[in-house]
Amino acid sequence: MTHPSDSTTRRSLVGASTQVATEVSINFGSSIAGLLIPIVGSVVVVAVRQVITAIAVLPFYRPKRSELTWQRLWPALALGVVLAAMNLSFYEAVGILGLGIAATIEFIGPFALALAGSRRPLDVICAVVVAAGVVLLTGTAGEIDPIGVLLALTAAASWAAYIVLTRRVALRLPGLEGLSVASVVATILLLPIALFVVDYSRLDGRVVGLLIAAGVLSSAIPYSLDTFILRRIPPRLYAIITSFGPVIATVFGVLVLGEHFTPLQLAGIVIVCLAAGVTIATAKERPRSELESTAETIP
Repeated sequence: MTHPSDSTTRRSLVGASTQVATEVSINFGSSIAGLLIPIVGSVVVVAVRQVITAIAVLPFYRPKRSELTWQRLWPALALGVVLAAMNLSFYEAVGILGLGIAATIEFIGPFALALAGSRRPLDVICAVVVAAGVVLLTGTAGEIDPIGVLLALTAAASWAAYIVLTRRVALRLPGLEGLSVASVVATILLLPIALFVVDYSRLDGRVVGLLIAAGVLSSAIPYSLDTFILRRIPPRLYAIITSFGPVIATVFGVLVLGEHFTPLQLAGIVIVCLAAGVTIATAKERPRSELESTAETIP
């Protein structure tokens, strides 16, 4: 007979390992997107990502017409707006700052979410350390475009909202139904703009292939798995694993985009990740609601 705790442990291990894989996938996809931004622009890249996500999930997880009520769907609708804002601001920041720097600043979002409501001295220390890491990253290598930093901070705020809304959507709607609705909303917001601004003369087979690859790796796979993951691991563990994202992004920035970082910038990236990891790992778990406990029994 299987003990309930063994089943819970297995679910957590599956969720955690899947989250690691999504971090690799999304940052590799973002590095491919970094190659495309100078060619077609960030709006086109993000629009293609959302179209691919919608194509991947909508045929299998369409909500029933009788269930299309505002009360039931508003978190998914809000998630669609957040997806559009998060991806567009992030890729605009990547185009200005580079992948490694943009990804590290963007991580301030989930870090701030982890700090929300905390009064522990350790968290205050870690917040100061993160701020020092960001200064090392952005203030030690000549001019850093303030517009790029502002866009990265917008992506950070959107990412925090994405985590909250994805958790809510995962608990309210079955399967990937919430993601289906969110992807349609984001596509409706971005696709008309992309069709208007794109330079069609630059869309050859190689560019189209890279756009599809970026969409699959950065959106279709990670977003499809996020609802699966957040039913199996708590938001804190999700955030701990995500704290390694800037390091993964930096690696792909170097390997794929040829980015260069000074030793101080690399130190800043590592400091941000370690300080955030300490804060999240030492935080107390909040009490679980009956709704969350029930949702975790959903396969």
